[in-house]
Amino acid sequence: MSALVLIELHGSEISANSRAAVTAAAQLSDSVDALVLTNDAANATAVASISGINTVKVITDSSLEHVSAGIASKLIAGVMSDYQYLVAGSATYSKNIIPVVGALLDVQPITDVCEVKSANTFVRPLYAGNIMATVESCDTTILLTVRPTAFEHSEDGGSATLEELSVSVPESNSTFVSLQESQSERPELTTAERIVSGGRGLGSQENFALIEQLADKLDAAVGASRAAVDAGFISNDYQVGQTGKVVAPKLYMAVGISGAIQHLAGMKDSQVIVVINNDADAPMARMADLVWNTDLFGAVQELIDNA
Repeated sequence: MSALVLIELHGSEISANSRAAVTAAAQLSDSVDALVLTNDAANATAVASISGINTVKVITDSSLEHVSAGIASKLIAGVMSDYQYLVAGSATYSKNIIPVVGALLDVQPITDVCEVKSANTFVRPLYAGNIMATVESCDTTILLTVRPTAFEHSEDGGSATLEELSVSVPESNSTFVSLQESQSERPELTTAERIVSGGRGLGSQENFALIEQLADKLDAAVGASRAAVDAGFISNDYQVGQTGKVVAPKLYMAVGISGAIQHLAGMKDSQVIVVINNDADAPMARMADLVWNTDLFGAVQELIDNA
């Protein structure tokens, strides 16, 4: 049976989460198709160039520009009769939709998959990433969301066929009002190669500006611990952790972060972890590749001056 990948688009731009989902789907089936829900069929053209996809199935309707989870799930469930697998990147878009598809199909979705062991066996984190559980599905139709940091992102180079599906889009009882997105010239947090994160140790919103200055010097994204977010130093768009964003950059620099278990769960897969903290015994320091045990304000300012 084939695998179907739910593609998340931002206009005509393909989400990195979806590219990771294509890679995961290719490990499950030799026949991988993609599904695009869009208000403009032209947006799906770029999906056809993703390597590893055979057919891009497109559902187009003006109401799908900001589609609700209820409508999207009904459309997806309607095309799943030809597929054994539905795979999506683990992101807000899919987290809203996949559970509802599971309810419609009466199957249990498996979320945050980090490894494909076999056709029905997968590895996923439990208890804030403290353990990795191997789970086996007995469902005939398997729904997965995969961690984008655990799989390579499928590159362009394919030439899939575009197929427009003629389906009736159900009416919705909800109406889209507005979308408020944070705008930044810095790299996007979940896909950045370098991240500088600040914690409660910075003491204030004014001091957190040092993190932003250092990130700009290093061409890095800005992150934060939940404690820093709860203290009002920065908005929750920048929170890294179990209840924030899961990241796996080449360099993760943690400044003034003690290392609560929820934060560690969101960045433990980083390739190189650098910690600036005056507590050498903090949990974050114990998992670091390099610890600068000093006053963070002087250290960060020195890095800014010399970067």
